[in-house]
Amino acid sequence: MIRIICVGKIKEKYLKDAIDEYVKRLSKYTKVEIIELKDESRLSEKEIIQKEASNIRRYIKDRDYNISLAIEGEMLSSVDFSKKIDNIFNNYSDINFIIGGSYGLDDSIKEISNLKLSFSKMTYPHQLFRVILLEQIYRAFKIMNNESYHK
Repeated sequence: MIRIICVGKIKEKYLKDAIDEYVKRLSKYTKVEIIELKDESRLSEKEIIQKEASNIRRYIKDRDYNISLAIEGEMLSSVDFSKKIDNIFNNYSDINFIIGGSYGLDDSIKEISNLKLSFSKMTYPHQLFRVILLEQIYRAFKIMNNESYHK
């Protein structure tokens, strides 16, 4: 199973539709669960990051493979990402992709991650990034299964 643990809720219908479409496409290959955590506010930046980390940790199990999305993380091509996912599923049944809030992820979450992954040095809106992540996961499964998909 793939679990996407993310801070914040999707409000825009077009993004919800895109997310739903990729979850539907992925259902052919794996179960996908999206866990949306509350955006914290009225605290200092440090307190927000720590509170979000505490909320994220509630959904992480010892036997999961954890991938933190972080700008300083490793960058992979789509083919390499596909190979990575395939190799992970050889040893783990669940993969968590963790997307932080506006201030990013607390170091404590990055430290318990098996992999820090970056899609770019650019910053993306968190809501849009979920669509990008799901598309790349879907692309990875298409590649793993030697199925054609647009380039």
